[in-house]
Amino acid sequence: MLPQVNIGAMEAHLAEISRCVSPGAHAVLVLDRAGWHASPRLRLPDNISLVPLPPYAPELNSMENVWEYMRQNWLGHRVWDGYDAVVEACRDAWNKLMRMPEQIASITERSWAQVKP
Repeated sequence: MLPQVNIGAMEAHLAEISRCVSPGAHAVLVLDRAGWHASPRLRLPDNISLVPLPPYAPELNSMENVWEYMRQNWLGHRVWDGYDAVVEACRDAWNKLMRMPEQIASITERSWAQVKP
């Protein structure tokens, strides 16, 4: 978790992903058009390509459902004592969700994106 969302944070995130890509492989990330995702100043590792979603298409961005699930279950309508408490709550919520792969699959599934038999 990073304290800011900006080009520097995105570059740190991409560098971490890049380190996890198998040698000889290439990662493709689908992301929204946040300014720090699409900036011409963004330095992209050689083993990563970015595919932007169309503008104003939240139905294509399944992460929106993940954030909504986390807000509804662990993060919404709460008050914390300070920044560190917010970071801890976010970390705890994310870790809970990571232990729920079936729930992640359920909330990110798109019926219209299924392979027809």
